[in-house]
Amino acid sequence: MTARFLALYGTPADPEASARHDREAHFPFGRRLPGSGLRTVGRNPAPVRGGAPYCLVVTPEGDPPEELRAAFDPPEGRATAADAARPAELAPVRSMIITMEEDVG
Repeated sequence: MTARFLALYGTPADPEASARHDREAHFPFGRRLPGSGLRTVGRNPAPVRGGAPYCLVVTPEGDPPEELRAAFDPPEGRATAADAARPAELAPVRSMIITMEEDVG
Protein backbone atom coordinates (compact mmCIF):
# COMPACT_ATOMS: atom_id res chain seq x y z
CA MET A 1 0.00 0.00 0.00
CA THR A 2 1.33 3.44 -0.86
CA ALA A 3 0.43 6.95 0.19
CA ARG A 4 0.50 10.27 -1.57
CA PHE A 5 0.77 13.66 0.05
CA LEU A 6 -1.15 16.13 -2.06
CA ALA A 7 -0.75 19.90 -1.74
CA LEU A 8 -2.97 22.18 -3.83
CA TYR A 9 -1.85 25.81 -4.01
CA GLY A 10 -4.23 28.62 -4.87
CA THR A 11 -3.16 31.60 -6.93
CA PRO A 12 -0.82 33.78 -4.85
CA ALA A 13 -1.22 37.54 -4.56
CA ASP A 14 2.46 37.85 -5.54
CA PRO A 15 3.26 34.99 -7.96
CA GLU A 16 6.92 35.99 -8.26
CA ALA A 17 7.51 35.96 -4.48
CA SER A 18 5.72 32.63 -4.18
CA ALA A 19 7.74 31.02 -7.00
CA ARG A 20 10.97 32.38 -5.52
CA HIS A 21 10.16 30.92 -2.09
CA ASP A 22 9.27 27.55 -3.64
CA ARG A 23 12.48 27.47 -5.69
CA GLU A 24 14.87 28.78 -3.02
CA ALA A 25 13.42 27.36 0.20
CA HIS A 26 10.43 25.04 0.25
CA PHE A 27 11.30 22.64 -2.59
CA PRO A 28 14.92 22.25 -1.41
CA PHE A 29 13.55 21.29 2.03
CA GLY A 30 11.27 18.73 0.39
CA ARG A 31 14.11 17.20 -1.63
CA ARG A 32 15.92 16.43 1.63
CA LEU A 33 13.02 14.42 3.06
CA PRO A 34 13.92 10.78 3.61
CA GLY A 35 12.12 8.17 1.55
CA SER A 36 12.11 7.01 -2.02
CA GLY A 37 8.90 8.65 -3.21
CA LEU A 38 8.88 10.56 -6.46
CA ARG A 39 8.25 14.22 -5.81
CA THR A 40 6.37 15.93 -8.61
CA VAL A 41 5.26 19.50 -9.18
CA GLY A 42 2.60 20.50 -11.67
CA ARG A 43 1.99 24.14 -12.53
CA ASN A 44 -1.22 25.73 -13.81
CA PRO A 45 -3.46 22.64 -13.76
CA ALA A 46 -6.42 22.91 -16.14
CA PRO A 47 -9.67 22.00 -14.40
CA VAL A 48 -12.06 19.70 -16.21
CA ARG A 49 -15.08 21.51 -14.73
CA GLY A 50 -15.46 24.83 -12.99
CA GLY A 51 -12.92 27.57 -12.52
CA ALA A 52 -9.17 27.41 -12.05
CA PRO A 53 -8.87 27.17 -8.25
CA TYR A 54 -5.23 26.03 -8.14
CA CYS A 55 -2.00 27.15 -9.75
CA LEU A 56 0.34 24.47 -8.36
CA VAL A 57 -0.01 20.79 -7.38
CA VAL A 58 2.76 19.02 -5.42
CA THR A 59 2.69 15.30 -4.72
CA PRO A 60 5.35 13.11 -3.14
CA GLU A 61 4.17 9.58 -3.83
CA GLY A 62 5.00 5.93 -3.66
CA ASP A 63 5.96 5.57 -0.01
CA PRO A 64 4.02 3.35 2.41
CA PRO A 65 1.80 5.57 4.63
CA GLU A 66 3.92 5.01 7.74
CA GLU A 67 7.12 5.95 5.86
CA LEU A 68 5.51 9.10 4.46
CA ARG A 69 4.47 10.19 7.97
CA ALA A 70 7.87 9.18 9.42
CA ALA A 71 9.66 11.35 6.82
CA PHE A 72 8.54 14.37 8.85
CA ASP A 73 10.13 13.11 12.12
CA PRO A 74 13.86 13.86 11.50
CA PRO A 75 15.19 17.45 11.46
CA GLU A 76 14.78 17.72 7.65
CA GLY A 77 11.14 16.72 7.90
CA ARG A 78 10.43 19.10 10.77
CA ALA A 79 12.10 21.96 8.85
CA THR A 80 9.96 21.18 5.79
CA ALA A 81 6.78 21.09 7.88
CA ALA A 82 7.71 24.36 9.61
CA ASP A 83 8.43 26.03 6.27
CA ALA A 84 5.00 24.97 4.97
CA ALA A 85 3.53 27.93 6.84
CA ARG A 86 5.34 30.37 4.51
CA PRO A 87 3.72 29.14 1.25
CA ALA A 88 0.36 29.27 3.06
CA GLU A 89 1.01 32.96 3.77
CA LEU A 90 1.61 33.58 0.06
CA ALA A 91 -1.33 31.57 -1.33
CA PRO A 92 -4.14 29.41 0.01
CA VAL A 93 -2.96 25.80 0.39
CA ARG A 94 -5.01 22.66 0.89
CA SER A 95 -3.15 19.46 1.70
CA MET A 96 -4.02 15.87 2.46
CA ILE A 97 -2.57 12.38 2.66
CA ILE A 98 -4.23 9.83 0.40
CA THR A 99 -3.73 6.11 1.02
CA MET A 100 -3.80 4.24 -2.28
CA GLU A 101 -5.63 0.97 -1.75
CA GLU A 102 -6.04 -0.63 -5.15
CA ASP A 103 -5.43 -0.20 -8.84
CA VAL A 104 -8.74 0.01 -10.69
CA GLY A 105 -7.16 0.22 -14.15
